[in-house]
Amino acid sequence: MNIQAMMKQAQKLQQDMLKVKEEINVKIFPGKYSIVEVEVNGKKEVLKVTIDKLAKLENEDLEMLQDIIVLAINDALKKVDVEIENKMGKFSSGLSGLM
Repeated sequence: MNIQAMMKQAQKLQQDMLKVKEEINVKIFPGKYSIVEVEVNGKKEVLKVTIDKLAKLENEDLEMLQDIIVLAINDALKKVDVEIENKMGKFSSGLSGLM
């Protein structure tokens, strides 16, 4: 394979990677734990936190609620990581073809 063909292949791979990353960035990933639901985008920015209005919370439940929010956010962020691995992992095999 000549250098020019390798450069074209690398540029195409880079464009494809950027396109997939942008698709992931705008996708919404839900997370849920107990009475808390969250939404994050592919950039791992928290967009929304919802607490079930029917939950009867007392003051002493505040610490538990904070822990649940963290767990729900982590659930959503794990989904982002899985999506990135599933969609971007294919590019690592394409890179090995260039070496």
